Amino acid sequence: MKFCSVTLGCKVNQYESQAIESFLISRGHTQAAPGEGCDAYIINTCAVTAESVRKSRQAVRRAKKLEAGALIAVCGCFSQLEPSAAVPLGADLVGGSSSGPDFALEIEKLVETRRGNSRTRDLAQSAHPPSNPTQSPAQRVCVGEEERRSERAFGDSRTRDLAQSARPPSNPTQSPAQRVCVGEEERRSERAFGDSRTRDLAQSATTKTRALLKIQDGCDNFCAYCVIPFARGRARSLPVALAADQASQLGRQGFREIVVTGIEISSYGTDLADSPPLTRVVREIGAAAPNARLRLGSLDPGSVTGAFCRELSDIPNLCGHFHLSLQSGCDDTLRRMGRKYDTGAAREAILALRRMFPDCGITADLITGFPGETGAEFEQTLAFIKSAAFSDMHIFPFSPRPGTRAADMPEQVVKSVRRERAGVAAAAAAEMARDFRLSQIGKTVGVLFERERGGYWIGHSGNYMEVAVKNGGKRNSLRNVLITGIKDGLVLGEI
Repeated sequence: MKFCSVTLGCKVNQYESQAIESFLISRGHTQAAPGEGCDAYIINTCAVTAESVRKSRQAVRRAKKLEAGALIAVCGCFSQLEPSAAVPLGADLVGGSSSGPDFALEIEKLVETRRGNSRTRDLAQSAHPPSNPTQSPAQRVCVGEEERRSERAFGDSRTRDLAQSARPPSNPTQSPAQRVCVGEEERRSERAFGDSRTRDLAQSATTKTRALLKIQDGCDNFCAYCVIPFARGRARSLPVALAADQASQLGRQGFREIVVTGIEISSYGTDLADSPPLTRVVREIGAAAPNARLRLGSLDPGSVTGAFCRELSDIPNLCGHFHLSLQSGCDDTLRRMGRKYDTGAAREAILALRRMFPDCGITADLITGFPGETGAEFEQTLAFIKSAAFSDMHIFPFSPRPGTRAADMPEQVVKSVRRERAGVAAAAAAEMARDFRLSQIGKTVGVLFERERGGYWIGHSGNYMEVAVKNGGKRNSLRNVLITGIKDGLVLGEI
């Protein structure tokens, strides 16, 4: 079987796509690019914003046009929340979030079924004409536990109403050939992380220089703008020993950087018996893969305390780069968002990181135009991010997600203003990024080289600058580089 895949959204989606790809390759199948005559086309979708949903729907439609003869297999958060919506777009197989080897086996089986059907279609149709000639007989909807049964995924009174709106309505016109395959493998923590096929294969795609290590899934925060707790379920963690074991495997495979990722890694360990903190699992991961450097995924600013930073500073192979899920620099806006920290805590987090990690890169997410955000509140946010001097930022105009509290809040900010504020914040972020890069001139940083382009070897430094050198680079090599200047957005250096 020849297959291709497209992934939208976060690093957790990337990790899970790699698990599916690697599992299929291990079974003798061939990965190709979209448009190369594939038998299966896999789309791992995102639903974090309305724009993410739009792009996910568009990706499914595009797949059907690009590979008209392929089995279209859709998984991820969009299809978890709205499995019945994926079928009319052209999906033949629908899975949910945290899809892995079982989903891959289903793809394999349905492709074989299609091949068998294609050999006998004329005879079969003459003997038993299909009731719905436009529908593939292999079409299936496979989501976990009846779209995450409300008593598990939505048992909290805070989320019950949204749970009902997130669960797709029954479809009386749906063909009997489409059926919901219920199961617990994508819900329970021991299944979400315990499948050895996923652990062993998720990182075997050796074309990459850095590996993703998923240590956590789900979220208990229920922020006003976010559907992820409903798509991913409650927070659950990979036990420390399993995380260390996987890190050891990645080190033996030759990866020089491991990105420790999850949906909300700041909540790591809260569901485990001994409640190990995030710092403990990161320390064990670092010890298990001493020749790889570690990079942390997004952190809740409220979790970044002085003690947290001191414990991290004792991990010798930890990168000096920290990404904060800030979202706003105004306390009133943060309260409406349902965030559990204020700007004072965020400011203390930034100061603590810089005390323990001089020259570290600190990046952040920001949402502009959240409901009720006044011009004065936006100015507070702008002043905050400038004082924080972030090394880079991810800035998004607010995108209302149907079913969330934020979508129904009063005082919605018009789209043009949301976008205008995002542009203003992005301009400030670009200036801060340039200032940070200029501050690194004359300093030596470790760079992991990833590719050659335009006569330069290019890689990322520990503090997450993209660095280019003319000579001495080699793919997957980690070298010390003296920063010499900036050109066309690239930081230039010499080995």
